[in-house]
Amino acid sequence: MNRRRSDRFFFFATALLVVVGLLVFASASLGLLSRSGATFTSVAFSQLFLGLFLGGVALLVTSNISYRFWRRYSFPLFLLSVLASIAVFIPGLGLPHGGATRWLSIGSFSFQPAEFLKFGSVVYISALLSSLRREMHSIPSMIPLLIAIGIVALVLIAQPDTGTLIVILAVSFLLFFVGGGRWLHIFYLTLIAAVLFSALIYFKPYLKDRIMTFLDPARDPSGSSWQVQQSLNAIGSGDIFGRGFGQSIQKFQYLPEPIGDSIFAVAAEEFGFVGSVGILLLFAFFCARGMQIAARSPDYFSGLLVLGLVILITFQSLINIASMLGVFPLTGLPLLFMSHGGTALFFSLLEVGIILNVSKSMKRKHA
Repeated sequence: MNRRRSDRFFFFATALLVVVGLLVFASASLGLLSRSGATFTSVAFSQLFLGLFLGGVALLVTSNISYRFWRRYSFPLFLLSVLASIAVFIPGLGLPHGGATRWLSIGSFSFQPAEFLKFGSVVYISALLSSLRREMHSIPSMIPLLIAIGIVALVLIAQPDTGTLIVILAVSFLLFFVGGGRWLHIFYLTLIAAVLFSALIYFKPYLKDRIMTFLDPARDPSGSSWQVQQSLNAIGSGDIFGRGFGQSIQKFQYLPEPIGDSIFAVAAEEFGFVGSVGILLLFAFFCARGMQIAARSPDYFSGLLVLGLVILITFQSLINIASMLGVFPLTGLPLLFMSHGGTALFFSLLEVGIILNVSKSMKRKHA
């Protein structure tokens, strides 16, 4: 029996992103460690053990589990991810931080269920659209999709976690379009999303503040504009080739969350324009190779699943980079493979494992 190997180029792109991410994370950690109350153990444990080690194990396991498994259990997986996201509201389990409740805390272990919800949503929507393939032109076929998205939206608005909601909506719209959705239906969905976000901006002052800061980054340099101003300072001071590894100045006392959503600014300051473009090219290659796997996938479900997971990872990462450059409002989303967050790294590697499994069954270019 001729056993096919997984796509080595996609694996190589992932490995490069992880290695670069660890280097940038190690340097950015110096900025956090200079602040009171932080220790290397507390900073590195979730990234190296919960994220990299367990994520590596998850990649190995999922790359050897048939992708059909995820279609079979897509609904229970989605339901479990929703319940985990709702569990943050249980007193004693939810961990409030920065005005939001997005973490589950069990003893010394913390977990961000939004990452699970992203994964569960993509798997379920891919399975749902593949089962409705011949009915995509009818309005009733949209009802299950709208119900799923509506449940996700209610949970994330309550936390609140607008960044995750934007990512899930974008991936859902793309999958619906690729899955055969009519332009009229896409228009209706876009209209509903526009009304939803308009209402959110009206009723949630912090969202309005982020939009105003995006439109005028200099409006409140010591307040709401502080992060984007310091990020632009870091990126600009990196010039062409950067200050050098570990030589960032902005990560000390200036950049908020230097190992979190501001980590790209640290990388740009230390590696300059050349290094920043290199990171973008890595994500571009990751995305292009993933789309090639999706295009040559063995069946309809696996194609949607791979496309959804690839866009989930790259779109979120590009939003993070765009927000640090001031060309998109701040969302708080991490830069995957690089930002601190064991949960995000774990699910990213798990998702890569699924894509690698599908790549083992890719159709050959020539018969």
